[in-house]
Amino acid sequence: QVQLVESGGGSVQAGGSLRLSCVPSQYILRAEYMAWFRQAPGKEREGVAAIRPNGVIRYADSAKERFTISKENAKNTLYLQMDSLKPEDTGMYYCAADFFIRGSQELDKNAYQYWGQGTQVTVSS
Repeated sequence: QVQLVESGGGSVQAGGSLRLSCVPSQYILRAEYMAWFRQAPGKEREGVAAIRPNGVIRYADSAKERFTISKENAKNTLYLQMDSLKPEDTGMYYCAADFFIRGSQELDKNAYQYWGQGTQVTVSS
């Protein structure tokens, strides 16, 4: 069963940009707590950016100055604008959603129950 669908990944040179999109299933449109995670080969999945229904945003330190998370509320479409990409940004990027996330857990992968299949981002030097 499809929960969320990511798109927009690809291969870019260091310093380039990508814009990722995530579209939730109509069955979880009310799961309005949403976030982006990424996972490099052999590493744990880590939180990148999260947005609460009230618009409050949290970024990982590595993403604060370069990434922007946003949401189109009509269909809860989630976006991640990534600029000044670095090779260490390479990985599979996933979007996640849930009906409620406790404060301070926005970037905790274990806090979310709905996940997409991921979109690959590769940054070459």
